[in-house]
Amino acid sequence: MPERETIERARADAEEGKAPSTQAGEFVKEEMDHIREGKHGARSPQQAIAIGLSKARRAGVPLAPPKAGRRSDRTRKQAERDYDKGQSRAGKKKPSAKRSRAVTQALKRERHSAASHEALSRQARSAAAERKKRGPVTARKKGSSGRAG
Repeated sequence: MPERETIERARADAEEGKAPSTQAGEFVKEEMDHIREGKHGARSPQQAIAIGLSKARRAGVPLAPPKAGRRSDRTRKQAERDYDKGQSRAGKKKPSAKRSRAVTQALKRERHSAASHEALSRQARSAAAERKKRGPVTARKKGSSGRAG
């Protein structure tokens, strides 16, 4: 469950007309903070980012799931489920306590270096390099300067 402040910051971003990815960034930041605080860990920065994006979609941020071919089918389908759950107002069921506990315990066993500055820097550089590889139009859309390489 995201913290109230995170949801409020994301709402403020939405009211200012900022992009869904910017709103989702608040949830990713919260996830990184949780890892740094020692609340839990993650296997990699990518997993920490994925958890944050999932929380954002479930909280109602209109962040579209990845297009086919960009991520694995399993990841894309889960993102679609998260998106649908966040967009629907129908009966928000309470999550299973046993399942929540199991997920938290599994994450607690993971390392905390996934949110280190070094790991996030590595992730940012590789993401920028990926954008550069995909072509100038995509790179321009995401603000890549083309220095990584």
